[in-house]
Amino acid sequence: MKKSSIIIVAIFIGILAWLFLDPIIAVPKDKLARQDLASKISTVEIARQNIKVEVVDTDTKRQLGLSGHAPLADNQGMLFVFDQPAKYGFWMKDMTFPLDIIWFSSDLPLTKGEVGGGRVIYIEKNLQPSSYPNSFGPDQNSLYVLEVNAGFSDKNNLKIGDEVKFK
Repeated sequence: MKKSSIIIVAIFIGILAWLFLDPIIAVPKDKLARQDLASKISTVEIARQNIKVEVVDTDTKRQLGLSGHAPLADNQGMLFVFDQPAKYGFWMKDMTFPLDIIWFSSDLPLTKGEVGGGRVIYIEKNLQPSSYPNSFGPDQNSLYVLEVNAGFSDKNNLKIGDEVKFK
């Protein structure tokens, strides 16, 4: 009888712990939504150009970025998706080619066929591999960052406030 009482108490404590701790240790819904978003993105439309993107959405992938990567084709890029808006700095560690890096917000309403988007808030143009260890980034929060070949921003007359759409 005593053994069954201990088991019942242990089960009761386990249920209480699950009820109270699950909200604390669970992945926030907005993070799950961004992870789901990241899995759906294959193209970024920016400056009337469709860029095929590799999406990086984990700390490990974000830290590596395009380091050691072969040069990108004109219509390729890397999209960094973060868990929350913040001031994200980027460097050119182990890069072999120059980049334009574009930071943007997440405040753009969606239309049919889009899974997300935002507005350009900051652009660093023609960053050279030799600029490492310098870090670059905006003074305001962003949620997404796009790396493309150097010259993309000038070639397409990209400017602050331009719309960015995920497809």
